[in-house]
Amino acid sequence: MNKIKKIIIGTNNVGKYKEICDLLPNKVQKHRPTEFKLLTPDETGKSFRENSFIKASYFSKKTNLICLSDDSGLEIDLLKGKPGIYSSRWSGEKGNFNLAMEKIYKEMKRVKHNWENDNSARFVCAMTIFWPNGKSYTSQGTIKGKISREKKGKKGFGYDPIFIPDGYNKTFGEMDFKLK
Repeated sequence: MNKIKKIIIGTNNVGKYKEICDLLPNKVQKHRPTEFKLLTPDETGKSFRENSFIKASYFSKKTNLICLSDDSGLEIDLLKGKPGIYSSRWSGEKGNFNLAMEKIYKEMKRVKHNWENDNSARFVCAMTIFWPNGKSYTSQGTIKGKISREKKGKKGFGYDPIFIPDGYNKTFGEMDFKLK
């Protein structure tokens, strides 16, 4: 099997781009959509898997490169799985996660005034690798945890300051990247 020498990481999210790149071998030449003046396509799928595939196939076809793309988000049981696939745009202003986190706290309190013991949640991530010839693979994983009472930590991005994975007392925002 041929080794991958060049790849486009199918995201315009700077934090996500860095995290994905850090997981790949140094020898792989990594590109971002902005190098090709490409915006993210509309995420019209009904699942993380579908949206991951939409992005990977789009960027691969536009650049003729292998593309690795993800779709991920936070699902909160008390909010019936919201924000889910709408995680990055849940606040109404795409990418403003401070607003989105405040909305989560407000919605949780609206559903249940003392929500602190009913705070189960999970991060879901689907990743797709797509080749220009149309071959692709998609995989999905879940990390269970809970919502913290307050935002903690400056590391990471997105909802990291409010998500505590099972087995830990720290939010993703407080953890070193390698542990996260």
